[in-house]
Amino acid sequence: MLGTLATTVALHRHFRSERAIAADETTYWVVVDESFELHVEACAYLAGLRGADRAYNTERTYAGRIALYLSYCREFGVDWTRPSLAQLMVMMRWLVDEPLPPRGRRPDPEPRFRSKETANAIMGTVGEFLSWSALQGWVPASVVSQLVQPKFLHFAPPGFDPGEDGQHRAIQARRIKFRVAVRGYEWLSDEQITQIIDCTTHARDRFLVSLLAVTGVRIGEALGLRREDMHFLPDSTALGCRIEGPHIHVRRRLNSNGAFAKSAQSRWIPVEADTVALYADYRYERDEVTEAAGCDMVFVNLFHAPLGEPMKYPSTYELFKRLAKRAGFTARPHMFRHSAITRWVRSGVPRDVAQNMAGHAAPQSMDPYTHATDQDKRDAVKMVAAKRREARA
Repeated sequence: MLGTLATTVALHRHFRSERAIAADETTYWVVVDESFELHVEACAYLAGLRGADRAYNTERTYAGRIALYLSYCREFGVDWTRPSLAQLMVMMRWLVDEPLPPRGRRPDPEPRFRSKETANAIMGTVGEFLSWSALQGWVPASVVSQLVQPKFLHFAPPGFDPGEDGQHRAIQARRIKFRVAVRGYEWLSDEQITQIIDCTTHARDRFLVSLLAVTGVRIGEALGLRREDMHFLPDSTALGCRIEGPHIHVRRRLNSNGAFAKSAQSRWIPVEADTVALYADYRYERDEVTEAAGCDMVFVNLFHAPLGEPMKYPSTYELFKRLAKRAGFTARPHMFRHSAITRWVRSGVPRDVAQNMAGHAAPQSMDPYTHATDQDKRDAVKMVAAKRREARA
């Protein structure tokens, strides 16, 4: 009965995530009900994330997922502290079967659904929340034990230490999880990046795309840049910086547009004269909008309200969707980061230098960015074929 009900009744949002501002003006996330009463256990879990120095965007994402879980439990009569394995599996199925609410005021032309990868991510957060709550005594240990099952890793992932006798290969794997194909990592060729840049109609957008392609910064890091971070002079001594040559600084801050640097460690990334010239073009364009004069953020709204306000994630992703449509191929912001890092590695940049510019804390985080291109595969086949011809001759 529960499974049928869950796939035919739209969910009422009994709980939701909200951004809160403390007395010292620090920003954090909470979960509240319809009366704006705090959900104590959820808020305590989110506070634990902050105490563990998890990223601000991680806290925001987890808050939304936990609010969704609590709303689901309230709607379908599930005790959130004691869900059965069957109830959690029904929820996992519901996540991909239930249409998403429309974006904005106008209904979407076609219903949108969550992917199985997204459902896995949500259920993973639910499992973490329940496990943490069990440590506090709010959830029975039996609930947590049903979430995992023993598994032996026959093929260990890159960077995994199996132990001298393979003892670490026996792990506890998630029981509630869709089986999904591992997607290949997507990147753009130099020609495709040039094509995207040619599709831009404003200096601001041209600079944004070029900056992502050259520096490999994440989109959140780019939107979080401030004018004081742009050291585009040959000598930045006057700015209190001893780094020679034009460069940008990437720093973790809380910004009004929600942009956030994933890496806690500040870093700087050099740029070339072409990037500096594009920034100068953008400054001329920006100076024509008087509302933008008082904003210290680099990327601001220049062509639609609210003018002069920092650009946010949704409008930026819409920009890249328009550019991709004009170019005729997919071009998401993270693909430019992947392309930049791949280009560094393939050009012979030392791995530790590329890791530093990318802002990765662990060396194994560089593994996804080192992959064979289509030309590499074709060259390999041609080389083997040439050797065979030589052997026959």
